Amino acid sequence: MDPGCGWLYGNVTGTTIDNTAPLTAADRCDRCGAQAYVRVVLPVGELLFCAHHAREHAPKFATVATHVQDETDRLHAEHGSGARALS
Repeated sequence: MDPGCGWLYGNVTGTTIDNTAPLTAADRCDRCGAQAYVRVVLPVGELLFCAHHAREHAPKFATVATHVQDETDRLHAEHGSGARALS
């Protein structure tokens, strides 16, 4: 079997990921669809997480991530002190 074929290689492009752009309301958590506040850049792509799922999966992605863009501090600024209990 050709190692360059199949689902794993189907979406690979030469495009680089801009991991410096701020996350917006259009960026959604890959786990639940809520607004993403954390971007995890991996050697083969990126994952976006809400604050809740970023905390839940942090031990797993911390070992493989090449960069983590954490904007969870915006939750308090945007939603007040009650955001910590909800996130």
